Amino acid sequence: MKNKDTWKPSKFVMTKRGCRASRDTRVVGIGSRFIAGIQARVYENAIREHARGVLLDLGCGRVPLYEVYKDYISDNVCVDWSHAFHENPYSDHEFNLNEVIPLESERFDTILLTDVLEHISNPDMLWREMARMLKPGGKVIVGVPFLHWIHEEPYDYYRYTEHKLRAFCEGNGLAVVSLEPYGGSPEVVLDIVAKHISFSRILSAVHLLLSNVFVKSFVGRKLSARTSRYFTPGYCLVARK
Repeated sequence: MKNKDTWKPSKFVMTKRGCRASRDTRVVGIGSRFIAGIQARVYENAIREHARGVLLDLGCGRVPLYEVYKDYISDNVCVDWSHAFHENPYSDHEFNLNEVIPLESERFDTILLTDVLEHISNPDMLWREMARMLKPGGKVIVGVPFLHWIHEEPYDYYRYTEHKLRAFCEGNGLAVVSLEPYGGSPEVVLDIVAKHISFSRILSAVHLLLSNVFVKSFVGRKLSARTSRYFTPGYCLVARK
């Protein structure tokens, strides 16, 4: 990764209690804090358990998860794409992720692809390329939204079920290690409400507090577990070559 010495947290921030969503509205909108907080915890757990060796951060943006994975890897290579909505001082390469990626085969121990796959118009090509670039035994960590608003238009193309994610893996010689929804219908509804009241900082702050209390409660956890198969904000997938 370029400019490691000047890297600063963006979407996610590490605290003594773990990874959380940034409170900086320039990188995480008020209406996205609730769901980004859930993603922070899910991605942190997956990275801590599975990220090792040389890591390829695809569609890296401002490398929001660098502080999470940096102590678990030996090196990281960051790739962004030419139509990104932001300048990127940290990317090593700028490629079109819908095409063949000009990096060596079987080079990486870990590939990280979070909140990127929905923006890929040719996902089959990207999955073939990820499988090609992974070392035998290497792992890919993928985070994707499911019931989520359209964003970064016009480059928002797909939403994937767990069945399609499994099919991507099976078609490219990858064994699914884990594939978990991050939340159920409570998280979906609360995320939608958060986005509709984001015009008010006070309402949003109250909503965020009450939402976090509810989803951690016994009732919230039970309802989420019961509904997550059919109503989920998104998935986190780990697969091994």
